[in-house]
Amino acid sequence: MSNLTNTEEKPATQQQGTVRKTSYFTPLANIFETKDGYVLEAEMPGVNKDGLEITVENNELTIVGRRSDVAVNAPVVYRESRDLDYRRAFDLDPSIDTAKISAKIDSGVLTLTLPKAESVKPRKISITD
Repeated sequence: MSNLTNTEEKPATQQQGTVRKTSYFTPLANIFETKDGYVLEAEMPGVNKDGLEITVENNELTIVGRRSDVAVNAPVVYRESRDLDYRRAFDLDPSIDTAKISAKIDSGVLTLTLPKAESVKPRKISITD
């Protein structure tokens, strides 16, 4: 898996009097190689399409998932989940065609399709007479 590398997380900062969250959950991810590219799956429960931000800059893929606030109309007795958003970044190999990356989210699982550039795909060379 030399074409996708997890990069170190950078904490958020304070901006002009507004405080942003300083920590994120790192979503669990699976990466599969196909003949045409890679598939990256990231678990982001509580995130919907409107809460996703996916960017590619300088061959770094960054995924940010913001959870929808869930109103609880009762006193919390015990809580294991935290109200943190998700963030994870990956360094992309230049062999990935970043213009053709596609994404979908279903039941809290984000699936990114990262196609290989045509120039790096294996091809069969025909023999002429």
